[in-house]
Amino acid sequence: MAEYANVIVDISLEKLDKTFQYRIPERLSGVIGVGMPVTVPFGARRMRGYVVELTDTAEYDPEKMKEILSVEERGIAIESQLIALAAWMKKNYGGTMNHALKTVMPIKQKKKSVERRTVCLALQPSEAEKKLAEYERKHSTARARLLSELLKEGELEWSLVTQKLNVAGTAVKAMEADGVVRIVSETKYRNPVERFMPREGIKELNEEQQKAVCSVTEDYDAGIRGTYLLKGVTGSGKTEVYMALIAHVLEQGRQAIVLIPEIALTYQTVLRFYSRFGSRVSIMNSRLSPGEKYDQFERAKKGDIDIMIGPRSALFTPFPDLGIIIIDEEHEPSYKSETLPRYHARETAIRRAKMAGASVVLGSATPSVESYYRAMRGEYRLLELRRRVLEKPLPVCEIIDLREELFRGNRSILSDRLSELMEDRLRKGEQTMLFLNRRGMSGFVSCRACGHVIKCPHCDVSLSQHGGAQEGRLVCHYCGYEEPVPKTCPACGSRYISGFKAGTQKIELIVKQRFPGARVLRMDMDTTRSKEGHEQILSAFANREADILIGTQMIVKGHDFPDVTLVGVLAADLSLNVGDYRAPERTFQLLTQAAGRAGRGERPGNVVIQTYTPEHYSIVTAKEQDYEAFYRQEIEYRRLLRYPPVWNLLLILVTSAEEAAAARAAEALADKIKSGGNLLPIGPADAPVAKISDIYRKVIYIKTEDYRTLVEVKDVLEDDIRENGLFKEVSVQFDFNPL
Repeated sequence: MAEYANVIVDISLEKLDKTFQYRIPERLSGVIGVGMPVTVPFGARRMRGYVVELTDTAEYDPEKMKEILSVEERGIAIESQLIALAAWMKKNYGGTMNHALKTVMPIKQKKKSVERRTVCLALQPSEAEKKLAEYERKHSTARARLLSELLKEGELEWSLVTQKLNVAGTAVKAMEADGVVRIVSETKYRNPVERFMPREGIKELNEEQQKAVCSVTEDYDAGIRGTYLLKGVTGSGKTEVYMALIAHVLEQGRQAIVLIPEIALTYQTVLRFYSRFGSRVSIMNSRLSPGEKYDQFERAKKGDIDIMIGPRSALFTPFPDLGIIIIDEEHEPSYKSETLPRYHARETAIRRAKMAGASVVLGSATPSVESYYRAMRGEYRLLELRRRVLEKPLPVCEIIDLREELFRGNRSILSDRLSELMEDRLRKGEQTMLFLNRRGMSGFVSCRACGHVIKCPHCDVSLSQHGGAQEGRLVCHYCGYEEPVPKTCPACGSRYISGFKAGTQKIELIVKQRFPGARVLRMDMDTTRSKEGHEQILSAFANREADILIGTQMIVKGHDFPDVTLVGVLAADLSLNVGDYRAPERTFQLLTQAAGRAGRGERPGNVVIQTYTPEHYSIVTAKEQDYEAFYRQEIEYRRLLRYPPVWNLLLILVTSAEEAAAARAAEALADKIKSGGNLLPIGPADAPVAKISDIYRKVIYIKTEDYRTLVEVKDVLEDDIRENGLFKEVSVQFDFNPL
């Protein structure tokens, strides 16, 4: 049993860094757990605190250490649950307890709440009339002006009184002391969804949707809290299923969290939820001010809202009685944190739901291989929506081989077939979306004549180009293998071998030259920098202010434009050739999502996929929108090469301002891992970006079947890092199943 407990005494959020150590008395040994509220002596006072860590290591003289007085009986507060969740995250993902605490309680300081003040008439009208006459007789014009307005209105906003009526605050307070008026103050929380207006009722569910809803609600009412994977083709009405499930949970007085992957989704998604549930909905996103974020958390704690919608940080909304967590587009990589602790929202949501007695629903048209693998093993329950709402047909999909376009002399980024269809849509007054699959612009090298991509012989991922074409080299970001950049294609001898270079701006220019009469909008990081950037572009496109929308992956996520009848995917292979074993999965998902944007209205849709590798299984199965066929091939590839989810992968990142120190530390860690039995480290090698801001970066990977083995490895290495002087000049971070 642990002898000491580290306790946070003040949970006001800016003081999370400061913990105090207390001795655990014998009578409480085995009783105290992480997250529990306890009473502790603090100076001359007794204070409530929260246990954040149990340890056998005393931080100072145990003789001088005070004892915990008692465990608080008043149940576990929501803070306790979140602290226990933070402890679980620290254990399973690495980083310090403070990193984890700042993630689950992310607001650094309390922002001043906005107060709404009103001035009300405190007298009966007849008495007020007499008082008004008295003010006029004494030439108290400001007081007379206020009283005259209050006789008409009954109450007035404080700002109206002091600004428009020009009555000084001191005069109003004097009138209050005189018993003529009453000043009423109430905290007005900032509401980021105030401008949305509820406007629609409940849509009737079709048979498939109803079946999915009943599967979850029947379990829920029987006290079974499971994890469900809702796999529904694009346009099958997953959001309606989510709303029916939330309504069921709300009827029981509980709350719901809805995670969505990116800010581009919030406008349309929130509008639908707000139309159904009104002001009980709030949103969390990175573009809210700290004050707005603080207010949303306070409103959730106080019970002013029941539904929180947002990206992964919304998972930590302090709802006191959470009933359901929904993760839409669960396959999205943005659910994995890139900062410490590197948690995955999916696993963390399942853990939080277990603590709260809640259900979890994961939704996607193209589930992550991890989730589908777990569903196939019975860890998640699979629910399916196989048909689009109103039985609308899926779009007609064509694959264009860019190698053939090159042989025919067309070197444009627009194939002849895509140009022809765009012209047809412009003539008919229909809309087109052009999607540049930029997710692979990391410098892979391919042949435009035969489609050959240069790969690592050991890891089966594409090599990335570093340096220029003349003196450059190709590097594997898993094992460090490298070779020079070839001058001709090793497969066909063609000199058309190079990296791909075309951004959205260049494409916009090409489209405007090719179709001078078309109205074109571009949506990428540059055009969406402002707070409302996404919203303005999407609204303009929805309002038919443009014929063609060009963009990166943010345009293909979940938007519903009924007049879009053509989607062009300009470079399907880009995401195939990232130096990452998940590349085929990413490609299949992006292409399926893109195709799903076409033909959502009355008119049928077309999709054109342009590629140099038309025979690749991820592209062929995306054309057919056949997830099961894709999964069967992909899981075999993962099994063969021992990649997640069949095996698990731990990335260890070693960084230092001294390259030699980083290299020594990485070698020492690799030796320690090798001495640990049947573990096989890959590396050390330079990280994909080997140096950032003069900090050198080395990586080591470890593969093993059992996730718990990797957690144990991390624990052993953390102990070694603490005790070994070799690590004084370096930082070591762990990332489980990295994305």
